[in-house]
Amino acid sequence: MKLSIVIPVYNEKDTLEEIFRLVELSPYDKEIIAVDDASTDGSRDILRRLAEEYEDVRIFYHERNQGKGAALRTGFAQVTGDVVVIQDADLEYRPDDYPGLLEPIQQDVADVVYGSRMVGGRPHRVLFFWHYMGNRCVTTLSNIFTNLNLSDMEVGYKVFKAAVLKGIQIKSDRFGVEPELTAKIAKGGWRIYEVPIQYHGRDYAHGKKITWRDGIAAICHIIRFRFWD
Repeated sequence: MKLSIVIPVYNEKDTLEEIFRLVELSPYDKEIIAVDDASTDGSRDILRRLAEEYEDVRIFYHERNQGKGAALRTGFAQVTGDVVVIQDADLEYRPDDYPGLLEPIQQDVADVVYGSRMVGGRPHRVLFFWHYMGNRCVTTLSNIFTNLNLSDMEVGYKVFKAAVLKGIQIKSDRFGVEPELTAKIAKGGWRIYEVPIQYHGRDYAHGKKITWRDGIAAICHIIRFRFWD
């Protein structure tokens, strides 16, 4: 089983080297596909150096900032592996959770695996109450429209059999990609599992990007991709 690890990057110069080091330590046959979404903080220079340092890394560059969904669309089009892992570049999610995320797929009981920051006994940083409530609200609304019982729809750790993604065309450019993927997976009838993950959340002073506006947009995307796409 070969992993395709897709890393969307936007202004993550402080964490890029460490996340690449941790991903490289994961004991799997793998390729790393990083997509720089027009970073302006020097991330591009770091990525070019990392591509020279590691043999299994390919880097793609957007000339203008488009958002996480656009970066994933670019990355997914390049995968050659059997299983695709979305890996954020900001160290909120750690690659030592890969074994748990991959186990349901390796056992052939799942086509898609979501990590969850809400279930299980994995450590997580205590941060913002209203972010938690917003996540619960959009997850519940998503579940209503998809008839799933996910605990953490917005989670960054999502893992797919590559064949699943071949049947999905991503249209969202920003964080709307999370409800879009969920809606389309539900429509496709793919087998979904959740597993607990650790979460090392960061605050806005350390580069967190999602805001309440993205929460409002998520509600619109949930409705859109249930009825009109």
